[in-house]
Amino acid sequence: MHLTFAEMAERSISKRFRSKLWSPFVSAIKTYRMIDAGDKIAVCISGGKDSMLLAKMMQMLHRYTEKPFELKFLVMDPGYNPQNREKIEANAERLEIPITIFETDIFEQTDKVEHSPCYVCARMRRGHLYSQARKLGCNKIALGHHFSDVIETTVMSMFYASQLQGMLPMLRSQNYPGMTLIRPLYKIHEDDIIAWSRANNLNFIQCACRFTEKNFENEDGSGSSKRQEVKEIIRKLKRDNPNIEKSIFNSLHAVCIETFPGFKANGKPHSFLERFDEENSELS
Repeated sequence: MHLTFAEMAERSISKRFRSKLWSPFVSAIKTYRMIDAGDKIAVCISGGKDSMLLAKMMQMLHRYTEKPFELKFLVMDPGYNPQNREKIEANAERLEIPITIFETDIFEQTDKVEHSPCYVCARMRRGHLYSQARKLGCNKIALGHHFSDVIETTVMSMFYASQLQGMLPMLRSQNYPGMTLIRPLYKIHEDDIIAWSRANNLNFIQCACRFTEKNFENEDGSGSSKRQEVKEIIRKLKRDNPNIEKSIFNSLHAVCIETFPGFKANGKPHSFLERFDEENSELS
């Protein structure tokens, strides 16, 4: 029996990469109860390897799950050049993912931003995706953040933002009531996503924004991002401790708040001295 390209890609997920991709994907969804019966989920596709794999696995889950839910495969074009737009459409067609594309001018707007253009771009993208998903009647959006993103974000917040902050597997939107963000790739390592892409001879777009394209043109590497720096730091640490990522990930699930001199309670700063005084007043 002759299999289509999409069927071969699916088979590689369920067979060859089952322990690395499919099993942790299902485990994350079950562990964090990401999907409920009756959900209508907008799978957000940027065109990169992570979101395309997410779309394919969500499609497979929809086909086999006992919990009925609906899917919309949403692609936002923030101003891609023609080559990247064509590559997204071609990959979606090869993987048999029925995408819905809508356009914005985000790249044009963020190209004028001098400070933190990536942060501004991410915020604008998220807002457009929530808005479009709501128009389609969805109550959830699924993003392609993976295990490695979780680890890197945690380290970046400590090193560069002077705070302890993680990345939640599921998050209720404050600006869009009734909408929830889920991250089904939460337990999947980036290296395994890359391995799957190469095994299937798939070539996806990178970030593709003008800021990133300019950085790639810098021969001295001056355009490398903080995330890339953290990736390299973790890579070096893994040489001595292969389990370093797992330790960081597990620590996010075993937080001892009472050992931190400063934390936020109900969104408000709650200092160590305030807590110390409260505890002493209870004892007096």
